[in-house]
Amino acid sequence: MDKSKKAIWGWAMYDWANSAFACTVMAGFFPVFFKQYWSHGVDVNMSTAQLGIGNSLASLLVALMAPVLGAIADKGSSRKKFLVFFCYLGVLMTAALFTVNQGQWALAVFFYAMGIIGFSGSNIFYDSLLPSISDENNIDFVSGLGFAMGYLGGGLLFLINVLMTLMPQKFGLPDAGAAVRYSFISVAVWWGGFALMTIFWVPEKHTSAAAKKGLSPIAEGFGQLADTFKKIRHLKTIMLFLVAYWFYIDGVDTIIRMAVDYGMSLGFDSNDLILALLITQFVGFPSAIVFGKLGQKWSVRKSIYLAIAIYIGVTVWGTMMTQKHEFYILAIVIGLVQGGIQALSRSYYSRLIPTEKAAEYYGFYNMLGKFAAILGPLLIGIVGLATRHALMPPAPTPEQVVAVGRIASRWGIGSILILFFIGAFLLHLVDEEKAKIDLTFLSE
Repeated sequence: MDKSKKAIWGWAMYDWANSAFACTVMAGFFPVFFKQYWSHGVDVNMSTAQLGIGNSLASLLVALMAPVLGAIADKGSSRKKFLVFFCYLGVLMTAALFTVNQGQWALAVFFYAMGIIGFSGSNIFYDSLLPSISDENNIDFVSGLGFAMGYLGGGLLFLINVLMTLMPQKFGLPDAGAAVRYSFISVAVWWGGFALMTIFWVPEKHTSAAAKKGLSPIAEGFGQLADTFKKIRHLKTIMLFLVAYWFYIDGVDTIIRMAVDYGMSLGFDSNDLILALLITQFVGFPSAIVFGKLGQKWSVRKSIYLAIAIYIGVTVWGTMMTQKHEFYILAIVIGLVQGGIQALSRSYYSRLIPTEKAAEYYGFYNMLGKFAAILGPLLIGIVGLATRHALMPPAPTPEQVVAVGRIASRWGIGSILILFFIGAFLLHLVDEEKAKIDLTFLSE
């Protein structure tokens, strides 16, 4: 294997490695185990609030420090060092979940939140390495390969973990609870082990912006961040894309969350939700590669538009969904485009930013990603309540309350369409040629 291909595979394998945390821990077992074990005996609404606060604080911290971390890494040419630090912080915190006993919800939230910081922080520097191991001809494919490997790797380990909980005795475990705890160990080993391929196979190109004599990379990083804020008013193309991305990725994240909520409202049990999640993972593997090739051969922007159009269709379909089998079809459709729109957005953004400041600019990119799914839930809540208030008759019967509630819920989900339409419109205004002029300004 030549060095360039080895670097590409080494880079993509980090998605394979850390997606185990995203799938098994974040999306799969932690929320359920938190309620049933670590918050045992605690009011359901209170446990939800406890978990929500932990999630929010971790995401907010990562979002706020992302641009600063990126600037520091760029100035010190230390992207891989920061990736290693955050990666193994996440690995250690994930393994630590095994030690948390029943009822220790505060400790579980702490380890989980620190794991999210490790996961999200490492992704800033992982993304920033993309331009250094690819070029304009293959960057869309390479970005898609990363997401594809993430879906496959995360899905494979999650499948093993699910089998562990369903058949614990076959794995030498006493019960499903023990299987879940050992699943956290398996995620730590998987994440930390496969990350070594990234560490040893991916070279880091030193930036031309070497640290000034007498100043640490941290001081230089803060200086670069301040300099970028001074110039930010000239970077209209980059900012326009980031705003467009924020709108449509907010819609993407909200739809993903509402699909599970819909399944629960239709009476699906946990096995149904786990199966749907596995379907999305394994469908997402080939689809991310296909979208990467589509962006490479057709057009990145047109491919993003296609993904947005499919999500618009998913949203409309969601407002009318009534049957169980539709939920699984919806999971398949989401899997077809979820990785594609993420991969192409990442590679398209790389065309608009200066390579020597990739970590800093991907810090801004990841910051917006952390603030996603804010507008969507707010829209759903406001529109749903307004619709309920407008349609509810005086002194309603129980049947009328249920019927109006369902209509209000469907209108709430339908309101997500506005996010996709705004995102698509703003993306249409992005001028790549203008971005090149912006980059020329930055180099002066």
